[in-house]
Amino acid sequence: MVRHQSREARKNVHGEDLVLFFKHIYKLHSLDAITFVCIGTDRSTGDALGPLTGSLLQEYGVNHVVGTLASPCDADTLEKRLALVPSHHVIIAIDACLGPKQATGTYYLAEHPLIPAKSVGGKLPPVGHYSVAAVVNANGPRPYSILQMTSLHFVMGMSRTIAEAVAEAVKYR
Repeated sequence: MVRHQSREARKNVHGEDLVLFFKHIYKLHSLDAITFVCIGTDRSTGDALGPLTGSLLQEYGVNHVVGTLASPCDADTLEKRLALVPSHHVIIAIDACLGPKQATGTYYLAEHPLIPAKSVGGKLPPVGHYSVAAVVNANGPRPYSILQMTSLHFVMGMSRTIAEAVAEAVKYR
């Protein structure tokens, strides 16, 4: 699914600033009460950022992760998977999005939810108390095709950057 996010109250940053974002969250919340919801599918290279990131987070030892390559959290499973997150947990939503060409490779960070599939008329609920929307490619007239043709290598690099930032921020707790 395509995920466009309003840039209102979102901060557009490069990978090195992700650590600061996660450190801020960890100062406010217990690690045991944070769940990462990594949205996307393994059936589209551009939209695989969420499941790739979720799998890497598990490899780094993060306990509460929803959405991995083995068990993606996509449009068909999102609401059911969200219902399983304990109500006292803080959710950090991670998803891919398309954006302006100059924003490709950056991350939109926010202290509010993201809305999956909003631009394609999807009726999915907002996700997260915090959110990371990774700009995996430039938006264009055929967003589904753009996501299908997005470089897997590029998406894997962005996923790795997010997961490493999470792991690095934990060290400062």
